[in-house]
Amino acid sequence: MSLYALKPRFQALLRPRVTRMAERGTTANQVTLAAAAGSLVVGLGVAWLSDLRILFLLLPVWLAIRMALNAIDGMLAREFGQKSLLGAYLNEIADVVSDAALILPFATLPVFGPFWTGAVIVLAVISEFAGVMGPLVGASRRYDGPLGKSDRAFVFGALGLWIGLGLPLPGWFAWLMPLAVLFLTLTIVNRVHKGLREARAEQAQQWQEP
Repeated sequence: MSLYALKPRFQALLRPRVTRMAERGTTANQVTLAAAAGSLVVGLGVAWLSDLRILFLLLPVWLAIRMALNAIDGMLAREFGQKSLLGAYLNEIADVVSDAALILPFATLPVFGPFWTGAVIVLAVISEFAGVMGPLVGASRRYDGPLGKSDRAFVFGALGLWIGLGLPLPGWFAWLMPLAVLFLTLTIVNRVHKGLREARAEQAQQWQEP
C-alpha cells in the first residue's frame, strides 16, 4: 500500500490549472527545476537555522507544494506532448536531490541524529533507484511502498508540523528513523521483487506468442 495510489485523484484536481499553465507556455522541465530549487532552499535553510523550530513548519507546506509540482510536471509531459530525454533525467535526479534536502533538517535534532537520518536519506535514494531499474529489466517504473515518495512526504511533513508547533519530542521518537529505515528496506525489496515478477511474466508471455 502507498499514498501513490491516490495520485490519479490528485491529478484530476490539478488538471484545470495544468491546462492553463500549458496554454501560457510553462514547460514540464521548468516545473521540475522549480520543485528541486525550492526543495534545496527550504531544506538547507531549515537545516542551517534549525534552532528556530518554527521554521520546521516550512517543511509540510513545501512538501505539499512539491507533491503538486511533481504531479504537474508529469501531466505536462504526458498530456501536452512535453516528454523529453532530458526531462526523464531531470525528473529522477531532482527527486532524489529534493528528498535528501528535505530530510536533512531532521539530522540536526538530537532525538533523530545524523546517523539514522543519513541512513534514511541513503535508502530513500536507493529505493528510487530500484524503481527506475524496472524498465531496464523489462518491467514498468516501480512506485511500490510501503515508504515511497508520497509516503515519505506525508511522514516527514507530519514530523515537521509537530516540531514546528513546538510540541515535545519524547525519547521514543528516536525509534522513528530506524523504523523509516525498516520501511525503506521493505520498499526496496518490494520494488525489486515486483519488478522481477513483472519482467518475468512479460518474458513468459513473449515466449508463448507465435
